[in-house]
Amino acid sequence: MKTNSNTYTIIYSAVLVIVVAFLLAFVFQALKPAQDANVALDQQKQILYALNQDRGMSDEEARQKYNELIVSDDIIDVNGNVVTKGSKGGTAAGFKLNSKDAKEGRLALYRCKVDGKDKYVIPVYGTGLWGPISGYIAINEDKATVYGAYFNHESETAGLGAEIKDNAQWQGQFKGKHLFASDNSKIALSVVKKGTVKNPDYEVDGVTGATLTSNGVSAMLKADKGGLQPYVKFLSQK
Repeated sequence: MKTNSNTYTIIYSAVLVIVVAFLLAFVFQALKPAQDANVALDQQKQILYALNQDRGMSDEEARQKYNELIVSDDIIDVNGNVVTKGSKGGTAAGFKLNSKDAKEGRLALYRCKVDGKDKYVIPVYGTGLWGPISGYIAINEDKATVYGAYFNHESETAGLGAEIKDNAQWQGQFKGKHLFASDNSKIALSVVKKGTVKNPDYEVDGVTGATLTSNGVSAMLKADKGGLQPYVKFLSQK
């Protein structure tokens, strides 16, 4: 076959594409276990941050602390019933759920023990200014007040909306806030425009210069799907 013919060029290009595609697929499969492990570790750290654990811990320290504090990663339904029982330091039940599961009523619930006291960590999912936002809300054993919170985002503006993830001091405002006002059937915990807090029991100052992202966090907390609201029946079980 003539090397300067169109047929040769087409065949050569096709073979090259197939070889490159094969190599990329091989590399992806080879690296996937490590990638999955890193994603899981990051998720464990976020849960620990919501439980007010040291953000400077090493990867190994984080794994050990997660195994120590997480009693079980249950899956519950909107009536507060356990659908799938998790395990200590669990990563096989509720840990595997995502925003799609939450919106379909399959709810992850992390039962924890911190300094001998029961805590509950609930994942929440919503939308910020530029993309998805998420978080974990740790709740005290009274099932009515916040123990700690951690929020994450995919693409918020650095120094503004990104502060929901980067600013531990802002996240710290959630500690001690009430989930409910007078009506225990509706989540009252919310984020308001900075400087406009009227009900400090359950309102938190928003991020300066990031009103839309702050509104997204507030809507996420109260959401009927992906928020705290689907957990109300569980939270009413004393």
